[in-house]
Amino acid sequence: MKNGGASLSRRALLGAGAALGGLALLGPTRTGQARIPTPFVPTRSLTLRAGEMELKLLGPGKPASRILAYDGTPFRTLRLPRGSRLEATFENGLDEGSTLHFHGIRMPNEYDGVPTLTQPLVQPGGRFVHLLPLDDPGTFFFHPHCDETGQAGKGLAGVLIVEDPRDPAFDAEHVLCLKDWRLADDGSFLPLTEPDGASKAGTFGATRTVNGAASVELAAPAGGDVRLRILNVDATRIMDIGHEGGEAWLIAVDGHALKPVRLDDLPDGIWRMGPAQRIDLHLRMPRDGGSVMVGDYRSSDIYPFATITAQGRSARPRKGPLALPPPDLPRPELKKAERFSFTLQQATDAAVKDIGLPPDDPLAKALLDSLCVGSTTYWGINRESWPTGERRNVPPPLARMETGRSYRIEIKNETRFPHPVHLHGHAFEVLTSSLGRLPRHFADTVLVQPGEAVEVAFVAAPGDWVFHCHILEHMETGMMGYFRVV
Repeated sequence: MKNGGASLSRRALLGAGAALGGLALLGPTRTGQARIPTPFVPTRSLTLRAGEMELKLLGPGKPASRILAYDGTPFRTLRLPRGSRLEATFENGLDEGSTLHFHGIRMPNEYDGVPTLTQPLVQPGGRFVHLLPLDDPGTFFFHPHCDETGQAGKGLAGVLIVEDPRDPAFDAEHVLCLKDWRLADDGSFLPLTEPDGASKAGTFGATRTVNGAASVELAAPAGGDVRLRILNVDATRIMDIGHEGGEAWLIAVDGHALKPVRLDDLPDGIWRMGPAQRIDLHLRMPRDGGSVMVGDYRSSDIYPFATITAQGRSARPRKGPLALPPPDLPRPELKKAERFSFTLQQATDAAVKDIGLPPDDPLAKALLDSLCVGSTTYWGINRESWPTGERRNVPPPLARMETGRSYRIEIKNETRFPHPVHLHGHAFEVLTSSLGRLPRHFADTVLVQPGEAVEVAFVAAPGDWVFHCHILEHMETGMMGYFRVV
């Protein structure tokens, strides 16, 4: 089996031994134009308040940690039916500026949550209202888009599940949020970023959790069908998701269905996922009972984050995987698509330069808030870096595109480290990998290995859309830019 261009995983070693629908009018935004629902009639209105809370991450009997969460709930989870119109009011209960970004959702650009580029920074005590059409079913999440290393690093993330009534019926469903924490023995936070980490693979936490606990014990009927929604909400860690026992199929990536693929048939028998990526697994429990372990096999110390034990017996044993309805997304016209190429690089002196927008651009004089940029530049895209330190002027876009046109984007990784690359506001189609390790699928984040080139394609939606590495330290130290679609 191919190893995907990285070191052979523990899983492989063990195996060897054993559009927005119905929107018509265009309305102006701060940075151009975006499709706005007219009229937008909310079917659900809610408030998400960011603030502090205590959680015993080190275990029972150990000191609690002061983490950040929405509504005082770790990994606050929202469930809404497909087609919902969500009015979400963000309240900033922190002592610094923040915003709210709904990751993976196709939406009008002005609700994307990127400070300066799409909206003002929400100051402490402030509010911002998001109007979101939820037309794509799947597993998504939400998080801040300012001081992400600090705020998301302390736990500020929530889950958004858009349910599809067409989905097959599972015997059980579980949401699993994977995150590391950088904690001292007294429960306090260690520095969330260090120069040696930010300039390399990232600054890792040593306390690993799923849903805020060391591991979870779950139950399902023998021979039953379980849907696992697995989210990597860590700031840094790349994970190799695999299982022992039963059968498992990959049925969705970043919320979007794909033709089921047996996990054991993938390279190394795992799915490699970086920060911000999500997968849905269909797990079939052994018919003779017993248990199934799901874990991260990336290192020699396997992290078994979930154990599902058979209890009773399924009333409807089935064969083969349960496929989700195919995604209803804009399909790029590949033969007519314009091509761009973007190279992920270590920053050079040439990348650290003051590049400005033309004087007549609406954002030419805008300054990025100091909390939303890093202090040092380590990374770049096409030899250009997002501003850091004292360089706070909004840079020009990486590319200019036209609404409704198809684009093919090559992402080349010339660094020694993997990078999960995310494009806001779009679901792109992953077409090819130079290492031949990826099935064709839709996603909003793609992990690009060292020396790898990945090609994706999408239909451009109007707005200024951020394109960045989702290892948060890499993003905040230069590996970020945006596409301007007019």
